[in-house]
Amino acid sequence: MVMGRPAGARLAAWSRARAGAATRLAVAAVAGAVAGCDVNTALEQIAQARHLASDLLVHFTRAADSANRAVMASTDEASVALAREAEESKRAAQADVEALGPMLQALGFEDETRLLKEFVARFAEYRELDRQVLELTVENTNLKAQRLSFGPALESADAFVAALGRVAPANPARDAWRVKALVASAAVNVREIQVLQAPHIADADDAVMTRMEKRMDGSAAVARRELSALAPLLSPASRAHLDAANAALDRFMKVNAELLHLSRRNTNVRALALSLNQKAKVAAGCTDSLRALRDALAKRGFSGTR
Repeated sequence: MVMGRPAGARLAAWSRARAGAATRLAVAAVAGAVAGCDVNTALEQIAQARHLASDLLVHFTRAADSANRAVMASTDEASVALAREAEESKRAAQADVEALGPMLQALGFEDETRLLKEFVARFAEYRELDRQVLELTVENTNLKAQRLSFGPALESADAFVAALGRVAPANPARDAWRVKALVASAAVNVREIQVLQAPHIADADDAVMTRMEKRMDGSAAVARRELSALAPLLSPASRAHLDAANAALDRFMKVNAELLHLSRRNTNVRALALSLNQKAKVAAGCTDSLRALRDALAKRGFSGTR
């Protein structure tokens, strides 16, 4: 009869066998991911997949950040440059997707493949929304309208008021106060149009903008009526100043019409609304998918294996 081994020796042998089995299972879990490859190759591919997933998250984050800054940019040049940066980052993200997809499939990582496909679907929606936002952004119609308001419109309005300030009545004793009243009314109505320009540029509601435009038309009509009423009351020396005022008013109204056309396009306002609402939700979903993919890949493999 063969004597049995001591209980302690049997327990140690059992523990070694169990540990060996666990190691073999871990090796098989990794090596099995790439049929026909050794463990080191499998782990190397997992490391590459992790790196690509991290890069993909970085490139997408950069794309979203550049696009958001393009919407908020204060110059055409900055908007265009940031839009270009966003496009470059999206192309880099797409390259990561194209490299990572086959790798995950070769590794047999079904959950990670599913997460990548989820991102790809969301990314396609994001790219379409981003295309719309960036196309609107680089037009910068609200910004251009604002520049007209603070530049040529202001200059012509100031010239109008200054020209009227130089007129004098032909009969001061009889018409001085009437001339002053007509001058003041004409100036106030032009200034009222100026005041309405800023809210018109900022508003996105067509009905509200239409009401503002009607008020502008009314003010312009009053200003022109006052100029017509001034004509027979002025001294001959004031005719040139009245002509200058009429010319300045014509310039002002021409600039105002261009400003309203740009404001109606509302590309900056529309881009901002689309960026803050619909696109922001899709971007958040893209980020969630990428973080889940990164975390899932971080759990793959086992420590201590070279």
